[in-house]
Amino acid sequence: MSGGELVGDPKLKIIGAASLAEATSGEISFFANRKYIGLLRKTRASAVFVPPDFTEPLAAAQVRVSNPTKAFEQVVLKFAPKPITFVPGIHPSAIVGSTVRLGERVSIQPHAVIEDGSQIGDDTIIGAGSYIGHETAIGSACLIYPLVTIRERSRIGSRVIIHSGAVIGADGFGFEVVDDRQQKIQQLGIVQIDDDVEIGANTTVDRARFGRTWIQQGVKIDNLVQIAHNVVIGKNTVIAAQTGIAGSVQIGQRVLIGGQAGVIGHIEIGDNTGIGAQSGISKNITGGAWWASPAVPLAEAKQQIARIRRLGKLVARVKEIEKKLGN
Repeated sequence: MSGGELVGDPKLKIIGAASLAEATSGEISFFANRKYIGLLRKTRASAVFVPPDFTEPLAAAQVRVSNPTKAFEQVVLKFAPKPITFVPGIHPSAIVGSTVRLGERVSIQPHAVIEDGSQIGDDTIIGAGSYIGHETAIGSACLIYPLVTIRERSRIGSRVIIHSGAVIGADGFGFEVVDDRQQKIQQLGIVQIDDDVEIGANTTVDRARFGRTWIQQGVKIDNLVQIAHNVVIGKNTVIAAQTGIAGSVQIGQRVLIGGQAGVIGHIEIGDNTGIGAQSGISKNITGGAWWASPAVPLAEAKQQIARIRRLGKLVARVKEIEKKLGN
């Protein structure tokens, strides 16, 4: 199956697959990165996928393959339980408006609510307890997990995955002081999510004040991410958990944003930019790796940290010099 070369007993029986740290007797694991050599030496796995040029002494059987990670993935799929499937149709407890248009083989799970004027494409699954607001359009082959809220007039493409607890189309955070009181600014726009997007659990994507909040094709968003009104996120961008993006930010294509990063409103992040975890983005940036708060180019951030860590020694040296000078 893997096209590999066995070094070990061909009669060895493998009954499962696990990571190097978690594998036990009878299981196979994989080794593809030298920084995990310590785990490899301690693993209890009976067999390990290793690269073709592997030379480390190893008690476990070895399967030499060109790509240990991919070979292991193939084995995991063989051992894994069969995927959960949902029978097409509308569960009796679901509430589906009279003007809703459903494609072929759509599955509406228990207690889901689909409001009037909505349309759902072929092969899409709406999970239990999810809410689809009025005049919302969802494309084909989407997977909307249980307890997702998609509010009115949202536009969802095809092959989109939205995990439980996500809220799509909540009002943007817009208020204005009138007569010394905060008055709500009506949020009249929509959320548009293009094809092949995945949105993690408990993430929120706010509707635009006017126009659209736009998540473009292939974007992958982790859990617990806040995306404010009128944000645009370019194709194939990846955003890690607990990131917060303020209103009207424009993010380019293929951007990587680490966990707990914060982005202030009305700025632009150019294509192919990498942003480290816990960074604060307070100005327009483009390309390369950025880190720290406020964020600076990665090399500069590392230099600043190195200097700060040497301050204690510097202070001690200054005191010693002052002492010698009699100050």
